Amino acid sequence: MSNWFMAGIRYDKTLENGLEKRVTEYYLVDALSFTEAEARIIEEMSPFIDGEFKVESLKREKLTETFFHTDGDKYYKAKVNYITLDERSGREKKQPVYMLAQASTIDEAKERITEGMRDTLSDYVIESITETKIMDVYTYESKESGHE
Repeated sequence: MSNWFMAGIRYDKTLENGLEKRVTEYYLVDALSFTEAEARIIEEMSPFIDGEFKVESLKREKLTETFFHTDGDKYYKAKVNYITLDERSGREKKQPVYMLAQASTIDEAKERITEGMRDTLSDYVIESITETKIMDVYTYESKESGHE
């Protein structure tokens, strides 16, 4: 199971018109601790950013499932409720979990989540899907194989 951390990287980015603008971009990192997450994002970002950059923020992201597809250029976070029956009261109970899907559109993200959940025995409802500001995701698999 992955431990996900959202890292905010702040740096001066050169825009297409040649001007520089201070930006904060967000990246998702698979790591065992905050310390490792910070070290990994610095290692991953160093080749891509000229000049100095700062890890502006680092927070834990609770994701129970991730659905990555290389043809998607955006990342969507979904709130999914597992529906169970409370045996004492006989009422439906919702247990919220969060998932991340890589896709090009919200509809495509919903399809990817639905496809990934196909073999799930539990009843569930996708409550919401929102586009994130995540620029890229760094998993252990991408580090070991040398690509994402």
